[in-house]
Amino acid sequence: MTHAMSKGSNIPLEATAVRAVLRWTPGPDVPDVDASALLLAGDGHVRSDEDFVFYNQPRHPSGLVRHLPKKRLTEGLTDTIEADLAPLDAGVNRVVLAASADGGPFGRVRDLSLRLYDASAADGTEPIAVFDVTAETGEETALICGELYRRGERWKFRALGQGYDSGLVGLATEFGISVDEAEAPPAAPPAPQPAPHSTDTPGHTGATIPAGPSYATGAPGPTGAPAPGGPTAAPGPPATPPQRAATGYGFPPPPPAPPTAPPIAPPQPASAPAYAPEGGPRGRGDAQWAGYPQHPPVPAQPSYGYPQHPAYGYPQHPQRVVPVPDPAFQLPPQGPQFQRRH
Repeated sequence: MTHAMSKGSNIPLEATAVRAVLRWTPGPDVPDVDASALLLAGDGHVRSDEDFVFYNQPRHPSGLVRHLPKKRLTEGLTDTIEADLAPLDAGVNRVVLAASADGGPFGRVRDLSLRLYDASAADGTEPIAVFDVTAETGEETALICGELYRRGERWKFRALGQGYDSGLVGLATEFGISVDEAEAPPAAPPAPQPAPHSTDTPGHTGATIPAGPSYATGAPGPTGAPAPGGPTAAPGPPATPPQRAATGYGFPPPPPAPPTAPPIAPPQPASAPAYAPEGGPRGRGDAQWAGYPQHPPVPAQPSYGYPQHPAYGYPQHPQRVVPVPDPAFQLPPQGPQFQRRH
């Protein structure tokens, strides 16, 4: 006989093992639903984190409470918790049957119901109890659908339908579970960002790293290194990024130098020759002195008896006049010290 349960009602259980099945109708805008179970002690909290059975921890260490894989039936999708009640540890007073919505609140989940079966029965096709779970506000992301609890030596089932808007993490924390990042539902991956525009090279509009196939097939990457899992290639010199090799590592190339014009010769004085003569004032008449102004000629000066060089224009000195000796000149008488001895 199947009991149609209402919120807050309870029934005694004759079965020693039960299967609690959550069922709902899927759709494009319907969130996914996950079933979970919490084994609570007399203080209303779990004894350890191992007393939380859900999709990331699908089996209790005792093996008596299990999370089964989801199934697709003609009536809809199902997610299941199975519990062996008779051999459960005496420290467990309640087994809370919960549900969490992934991708939206329970207000968008259609035809949600909890069906309780006798797991030890041979046929097991007719449920013991059926409870149509309805969210109170529609914004709930976690629900306590019902609970299995002890009354003396027997077990009973109560329909609850209590909602939380903090999801599976808030529900688990409410009963003393220490939720870390590994147990928390995974966050949605960030949206891909466009590649930043590079300013190293004018007109550059994309990334400079090659696409992924070279890494997936083991081909050498952009620097000659093999991709993970690919064959090892012989090391080679690192390749220079083409946009840096062409522009000097991000700096624009220098402008081309203007053509060199021949030097302009300074104006020559009217009295100076265009070229210095051989042996002129600068010592040589080579072409290297062409175009330079020449010194004006120096007037002749006395040279003190020395002849003037005909080309250099040094000052002339007057000739020294040598007197003609007097033929009647005689030396005065000399002393004995100057007389020649014969």
